[in-house]
Amino acid sequence: MVCIPAGTLRMGGNNHQADADEFPNRSIDIPSFYMDRNEVTNREFSEFVRATKYITVAERDIDWNEMKKSLPPGTQKPPKDILKAGSLVFKQTNKPVSLDQADVWWSWTLGASWKHPLGPESNTDMIMDHPVVHIAWEDAMAYANWVGKRLPTEAEWEWAARGGKENTIYPWGNENINQNPSLANFWQGIFPFKNTRKDGHELTAPVGSYPPNDYGLYDMAGNVWEWCADFYHANAYSITNHIKGPDKSYDPLEPRSLKRVMRGGSFLCNDDYCSGYRNARRMKSTMDSSFSHTGFRCAKSAN
Repeated sequence: MVCIPAGTLRMGGNNHQADADEFPNRSIDIPSFYMDRNEVTNREFSEFVRATKYITVAERDIDWNEMKKSLPPGTQKPPKDILKAGSLVFKQTNKPVSLDQADVWWSWTLGASWKHPLGPESNTDMIMDHPVVHIAWEDAMAYANWVGKRLPTEAEWEWAARGGKENTIYPWGNENINQNPSLANFWQGIFPFKNTRKDGHELTAPVGSYPPNDYGLYDMAGNVWEWCADFYHANAYSITNHIKGPDKSYDPLEPRSLKRVMRGGSFLCNDDYCSGYRNARRMKSTMDSSFSHTGFRCAKSAN
């Protein structure tokens, strides 16, 4: 782990790409803490599973009675075969598509999990040093507790990503990511149709493949989205300036859903669709969601 020094974070959006939920800017005092240098890898997660026999959310059949609580009243129960264990896998399209229909490039795949990231016929044998994916918030918490750590708060995550630099767009500074593909693992080309792979990778990359920020943290931009401890609230920055964030979840697009924050972007991020590699960019998902571009890293309090 890396010791992140204490300081005052000016948190929130600071360029034209900023979304409404990144405002208003707020100042938060951050005590010193420790942050994992890298995202948790397949090798590390496999050690946890081997020791604890833990079964991830993606490996469990879906409980419809729980799932329907976050859906609009009257939503029809899916067929039984859809409620089997699985996860969402990215599928590249064969032509340019509208970017407001994510279901075009996400495929619910039975048998997909951290062990089988592309579906039941795949495995992690050759990617043990890549970040673990198909991780739900509950899974990340279970691992963090096992290793005696925790998930970072959203404020801690942004403070660590900035690497001691003030008012910068990316973990390395303000150099436009599209001008230097060697800075992070992200999507170059036309999303989700054509990936030119100028960064050297089509999907995840081994952790530490790109330069660290000034705190010595790797992949704080790109590779995989990282779960944070906080509830996601669209108006979080106007209702609290506490390091632990809001005490409830609220997404106006899905007000019944209980969501947590994700940070850092992934190998799918692209300025035409998702500038998730920005320091201030916020993402959210329900706590039982898992995707082929979602993982985590851990933190630990200094005291």
